[in-house]
Amino acid sequence: MAISASLVKELRDKTGAGMMDCKNALNENNGDLEAAIDWLRAKGIAKADKKSGRTAAEGLVGVASDGNRAAIVEVNSETDFVARNEAFQAMVSGIAKVALGTDGSGDAINAADLEGKSVAENITENIATIGENMSLRRGAVMEVGSGAVASYVHNAISDGLGKIGVLVALESTGDADKLAMIGRQVAMHVAATNPLAATKEEMDPVVVEREKAIFSESARESGKPEEIIEKMVEGRVRKFYEENVLLSQTFVIDGENSVEKALKNAEADVGAPIALKGFVRFQLGDGIEKEEDDFAAEVAAMNKQ
Repeated sequence: MAISASLVKELRDKTGAGMMDCKNALNENNGDLEAAIDWLRAKGIAKADKKSGRTAAEGLVGVASDGNRAAIVEVNSETDFVARNEAFQAMVSGIAKVALGTDGSGDAINAADLEGKSVAENITENIATIGENMSLRRGAVMEVGSGAVASYVHNAISDGLGKIGVLVALESTGDADKLAMIGRQVAMHVAATNPLAATKEEMDPVVVEREKAIFSESARESGKPEEIIEKMVEGRVRKFYEENVLLSQTFVIDGENSVEKALKNAEADVGAPIALKGFVRFQLGDGIEKEEDDFAAEVAAMNKQ
């Protein structure tokens, strides 16, 4: 079948593989994008990517917290210049704060009151004032009955505002200040490692099965016996969990213990058991694709081959 240049570009953006490799992968899989991604990974041409595309959106991620409850929002703009605008920063900060009183959904946040007007109305007014399109892309709220929801913003440009924001919910009856401290450290870890799930049980089974299939195909290309392949796949899956499950990851703060072990060690200082109830991580523009200036030239070169 004829493979369009736009489909080749999309596959390249998702995998980082070369143009010809992408074209071959799509031809081998009848234009099925997801199957082509798996094919490239099985061949060792592309690595797993936790994001569905390249980052294009600008704007800010904002967080706000109030003890055992915290909110996080992402507000997009067209250019990074707007993210440095004080009026835009004030608006995002205000949106994060009013999000605390909602369920975290986009509709609820847009309808929330911000200085006598809805968030949606505030955004519309700022579009007119600043002269650039902007929108509330997403939001989330976390709460624990007893404990703390810690927040962290990586490379913050202002209090609670940046391009990566994280919330971590810890349930405990221990010392609130010390709990918040370990929670912030875990949030910093999440910002750095971008885990796929908090626990092994929470990992999407579809993702796990897909990884197993890719590992199996890759192992079979080695030509080893099936019993060896089975052990190889088991080892790869175990490593996949260690790399992508928060509690199983090596804690970046100490570089030795798992996050689960670090939380267990912190219980003595906090004075009570600690339970990780979940996390939220927003990275600005996550999953939005970016146009490549040299794409036309690459397509022309590809078609000559």
